[in-house]
Amino acid sequence: MNSKFRKEIEPNLDTQQVLTGLAAVVALSTILYFAWSGFYTVREYEKAVVLRWGKYYTTAEPGLHFKLPWIDERILVDCSERTLRLPWGTAELVQRGAPLTVERDSPEEMLILTGDLYAAVVEWNVIWRVSEPRDFALRLNDDDADNIINAVARSTMHRIIGDYAADEILTGKREEIALAALAELKSNLESLKSGIMIVDLQMQRAIPPDRVKPAFDEVNASIQQRDKLVNEARRERNQMLPLALASQDKSIREAEGYASRRKAEAEGEIAALLAKYAAYQKAPELTRRRLYLETMERVLGNSGPKVILDGSMPSPLPLLPLEKE
Repeated sequence: MNSKFRKEIEPNLDTQQVLTGLAAVVALSTILYFAWSGFYTVREYEKAVVLRWGKYYTTAEPGLHFKLPWIDERILVDCSERTLRLPWGTAELVQRGAPLTVERDSPEEMLILTGDLYAAVVEWNVIWRVSEPRDFALRLNDDDADNIINAVARSTMHRIIGDYAADEILTGKREEIALAALAELKSNLESLKSGIMIVDLQMQRAIPPDRVKPAFDEVNASIQQRDKLVNEARRERNQMLPLALASQDKSIREAEGYASRRKAEAEGEIAALLAKYAAYQKAPELTRRRLYLETMERVLGNSGPKVILDGSMPSPLPLLPLEKE
């Protein structure tokens, strides 16, 4: 009886152990699958956009995160700064130091019409990064981003350069053009809600086409010669102007001094005449005689030797030299 009972129980125990082992394997496999498919890492220059049932759920920062398998989907978005070399569309990841490789198309791609209907060869860099991972992940990818920035940046640069003359673009207003293009490019991309932010726009080259480069070099040389002469003239003006101003001040001071002196002398003479007139009114005959004597003294005092004759003499005597040299 006991041996028979023992034989019936032993097969049941083997079956139960097998089922328990299978359950453990299934549980372990499930845990491993969840760990493998659920946990993910976001690197320091990335952000992860998580979709739940195909709709936006959250944005994960750099670090280790977990998502629900089959339910959640994560999209990694590179948020590092990148450079797009235009008019050739070539991207560069600045943060990770990827080398810049340029794939050149036709040289006509670089020609831009200026405001005075000339053509200029213009190259520039657009530095950009993803600022809104949600908008970027739901609307674009890296290839689309390059194409959009390429198209918008080209149209923006063509419009901005169309407002400037060729010599302004090729000489002194490149920085002004870059700032204007940067502001307009930012505005255009923000209106598209692409999640892209333009960090900077750098003008690399602005040169004339090869066929007109010799003529432009001559014009540029003449402009440089003109600027040189203008600078020399300004330097000479700056040197001579202080001397001229000092001479002007000296002449003005001398004229003012002479005027003051002449005015004082005139006022003195007027005062003397008024004094004589007052004396004349008091004693006309005496004053007239004094004036006559002073006048004769002044006249005869400067006339040299004199001979005085008596008016009552009937005839003048022979004059003898009374003074000997």
